[in-house]
Amino acid sequence: MEHSVFSYGIIAFLLGTLGIGVWASQQIKGDSVNFLVAGRGLALPLAAATLMAQSVDSNATLGNTDLSSAFGFWAGAALPIGLSLCLLLTGLFLAKPMNRMGLITIPDFYRVKYGRTVEVIAACIMTLSFSFLLAGNLVAGGYMFENFLGTSYVGGITLLAVLVFAYTVSGGLFAVAYTDFIQVMIALVGAWGLLLFVVANFGITIDPGMGPGAIDQLTAVSSGAAINWASIIALGFGNMVAIDFMARIFAAESPETAQRSCFIASAGTLIIGIPFSIIALGANGILSQAGITPDGPVLFALLDGVVPPLLGLLVLAAILSASLSTADGAILGTSSVLAHNVLGIRHATAHGTGGDRLLLITRLMAIVITVLGVILGLKVPQTGVLLLLAFDMSFAGLVVPLIGGLFWPKATRQGALACIAVGSLTRLVFFSLMPTMFGVDNTLLYFPNDLFTIDFDGFPTMISPILGLIAFVVVSQLTYRPVSAEQQRAEVLAGVRSL
Repeated sequence: MEHSVFSYGIIAFLLGTLGIGVWASQQIKGDSVNFLVAGRGLALPLAAATLMAQSVDSNATLGNTDLSSAFGFWAGAALPIGLSLCLLLTGLFLAKPMNRMGLITIPDFYRVKYGRTVEVIAACIMTLSFSFLLAGNLVAGGYMFENFLGTSYVGGITLLAVLVFAYTVSGGLFAVAYTDFIQVMIALVGAWGLLLFVVANFGITIDPGMGPGAIDQLTAVSSGAAINWASIIALGFGNMVAIDFMARIFAAESPETAQRSCFIASAGTLIIGIPFSIIALGANGILSQAGITPDGPVLFALLDGVVPPLLGLLVLAAILSASLSTADGAILGTSSVLAHNVLGIRHATAHGTGGDRLLLITRLMAIVITVLGVILGLKVPQTGVLLLLAFDMSFAGLVVPLIGGLFWPKATRQGALACIAVGSLTRLVFFSLMPTMFGVDNTLLYFPNDLFTIDFDGFPTMISPILGLIAFVVVSQLTYRPVSAEQQRAEVLAGVRSL
């Protein structure tokens, strides 16, 4: 009976989501700006909800609970805390100036500030990064469909990918925004409903050294402090150059709306994410009492064997909502970057010319990105780790040129290239030599060696951006040539117009 409730409920939810995406396609009207940034007209409720949904994904729910139950509160809570920190910092410093620039994608900024070469390199790194993000959300769907719909893991990932692809390429960011608003509400009710049920019926029994009061998780390397801080920092700064994140900033109806949306989403990310960290602390004890041994995500075991069917269905819908909300943004954002920034297809104001071509090529690139996400999801069946990897890659080389380009007049193209090269390459080297990545075995790219051990895990996240920053400052100082304010404004204006 329980599984039939889950099955029918999940299927109904998926069909409803697909229907919203198809309905939203009516607002595209053949214009790529409508497709990619929702006509730059998202009001505060939609803008805030879609920013929150970008943070509250299945990595930050399933990954959160898995990490908290295995390593302690701060290991899992680091995910929503890091994402919330990013939204707060973006609201304080980046949202208004980035919204004013009238960009279509985040690599557009690198083109306006540093030129075409930097744009293409940044776009390629972001594309690879977001393929990992997409994969992490498909992994969650694969496990869910395997557990509750009876599909295979491969079939579950493929089914979810096809669904998200269908409604994303139909309705673009309009479809993303409308579905995100509903999905965030479901996630909010599901998270707190589950927490209240667990507290009321079982209480929260926390093992010594695992709870929020175990500050050694933030101070002692032996307790995972380096990994936990690396998680917070990678998300807090790396998400600033997230493709789907900035697309939502660009889509807000005004700079003020973009800023307020960030602040609301920052608070909402904690309100939804932290309950999952708390639930996870008592999950192992509850499952042990029920005689259940988790085979897959801890949260799924809890929902399948302990929680009443209707509440379980609500929480499953919340997790699926979180997965869909980020997967659709990842497909849309990454395919638009491939079409617009890598292939160089520009939007044209004349109807039926460049705009239509950008729209067509973006939809075709979405096929490539979806397939790549499925492949990575099959290769690394993890959730939270894939989220961290996605933003760790961007943090290493792209955040410094973004902030420097906005606030440091001496930033140069050569400095940006040096930062990207040093930050990204050193991070790749560290990654290939580390036996673990954020506490999980490195099954992607590892060359066995005696130089680095698991005790060094977490430190590469902080070292590579610092090396990139040094390269950025030194090379920019050496290559900076003063220009008049009028010439600088003219160059920026010409760059924006070329988009």
